[in-house]
Amino acid sequence: MPHSHALGPTRAAPHRPAPTAGPLARVVTLTGRCVRLSARNLDALLMSLALPVLLMLVFVYLFGGAITTGDPATSYVTYVVPGVLVLCSGYGAALTASTLNGDLRSGVVDRFRSMDVGGTALVGGHVLASLARNAAATAAVLLVALLLGFRPRASLGAALAAAVVLLCYVLALSWLAAVVGALVSTPEAAGAFGFVALFLPYPSSAFVPVETMPGWLHGFAGHQPVTSVIESLRALLLGAPAGASPWIALAWCAVLLALSVPLASLALARRHR
Repeated sequence: MPHSHALGPTRAAPHRPAPTAGPLARVVTLTGRCVRLSARNLDALLMSLALPVLLMLVFVYLFGGAITTGDPATSYVTYVVPGVLVLCSGYGAALTASTLNGDLRSGVVDRFRSMDVGGTALVGGHVLASLARNAAATAAVLLVALLLGFRPRASLGAALAAAVVLLCYVLALSWLAAVVGALVSTPEAAGAFGFVALFLPYPSSAFVPVETMPGWLHGFAGHQPVTSVIESLRALLLGAPAGASPWIALAWCAVLLALSVPLASLALARRHR
């Protein structure tokens, strides 16, 4: 008689829910997505890299001969580099409004919400992608400036301090752009924020000393946030005394962040009620 094996009931393996990514992992994943989208948008990518180069050439070669910096020992290219850095950083940060608004209109945010991805992670991904875009634009500006005769005299510590100030400015402006992108209804309206970001460096010390402007403009030009950022970069990159400018610039950035981060969350929550 053949030997038979009694087969008892098999016990199913206990179900283990798939591990969910933490908040930091979600932000990193969404940042990678935003960077890839930026790389595929060749028009915007080329513009964000070409604009700094064109502006540097325009200000140095077209306007530089007619503008005095108030210091005969300082060439105009040396004076204008911090202003162009801030101008192009503002343009790159302002793109956050359009890219975030495009996501909100496309419906992809609803998919993210179904995967338990919150609005803060989405905005954080766009903001970090903005930092990556601006890092490339900043490198382009500095490379062209060096070719045109810019010679920074900053120590390693001063150079790092200048990088921190510029990074904080881009971070604060990117979060503010995210608020605009979440509030408006169309990418065209979101793109209007870029005009504000491009305009602010002009009534400042970016391209001419504040003292050469009309007296009624001195108060605004001398005390707006962009001026403190530019004065900090100029002093730190040239090895000059920076005074309180870096601390004032960082204080402005902290205020903008303190306002923009919760406002962005509220704007996203209002949009998805």
